[in-house]
Amino acid sequence: MSIARQSKERGLARRLAGRWQESPVFSAAPRGLLTFRTLNEKARTRGLTFARKLPPKVYGRIGDLEVRLAQGRKDILRAQRLRYEVFYEEMSATPSMIAGMRRLDQDPYDAICDHLLVEDRSAEARAQADAWARTRRPHVVGTYRLLRQDIAERSLGFYTAGEYDIAALIAARSPRYRFMELGRSCVLRPYRTKRSVELLWHGLWTYVREHKVDVMIGCASFEGTDPEAHAMALSFLHHHALAPPEWRCRARDHLYVPMDRIPRHAIDTKAALKALPPLIKGYLRLGAFVGDGAVIDRQFGTTDVLIVLPVENIDPRYFGHFGTPDELKSRISVEV
Repeated sequence: MSIARQSKERGLARRLAGRWQESPVFSAAPRGLLTFRTLNEKARTRGLTFARKLPPKVYGRIGDLEVRLAQGRKDILRAQRLRYEVFYEEMSATPSMIAGMRRLDQDPYDAICDHLLVEDRSAEARAQADAWARTRRPHVVGTYRLLRQDIAERSLGFYTAGEYDIAALIAARSPRYRFMELGRSCVLRPYRTKRSVELLWHGLWTYVREHKVDVMIGCASFEGTDPEAHAMALSFLHHHALAPPEWRCRARDHLYVPMDRIPRHAIDTKAALKALPPLIKGYLRLGAFVGDGAVIDRQFGTTDVLIVLPVENIDPRYFGHFGTPDELKSRISVEV
């Protein structure tokens, strides 16, 4: 390259650099790791398309309550904070030192799962939830953690596999049936109403149809680690809701706790149904089965049972309200 040409290109580069530095959008850009974040914020405030944020995936709204998917780290942190409040502060889970300091229920699965959120968008709830925040956000009052089979197989596997031997069932039913794991379900105490739970189910059912899920699995819990305290309810599940052989999974041998603690003829059905946690009762109404054996979860202070819910087994009477399996859109969806 000739000296004259090199001089010409250096001059062009200096002029371009000068224009960059004089730009009102980028003149105050910092150096280092904060650069991208600052440029992104400035571009967004000026209506530029430097970085485009996808619109939220909203599945429905009833009054001030809205159900949607978490969009990023901040949303997941809000779900983790709600889970800590319910599982550790209200219930009897035992936090690690780090979890207690952060007041967050976290584990590695959070990074690979989708998180369904129910938010209270009323001004009062928003102000109460983020009184000290620069930007006030809706108050997260309910959440579900969702893990699809294809993602689980590429990463950590299913969380449930730590308590139940589900591998044989999944291998036998795949690829015809697509599995999805449900977990970390909770709703803030003041919001445990029919409307909140219904909204969470609307979001879950829309997600299931959207991703063509065929089977939902996951652990549901009784509070407390003494199975004798739940003998009637556990025995009812064993005798009346145990999965048929083709859908049955067993608790891992070293964790297995028998559920048939009372003979079938001695079960008081009315008392057993009353003793069932609302979430387990809801699964049974839909058409779910339970696995063989319970598991004691010492960290969370619970007695767990496995839920297996094939979509084909869901009672059709619920389709009239929540939508049929071939409908992709929630019947309470909103345009955003």
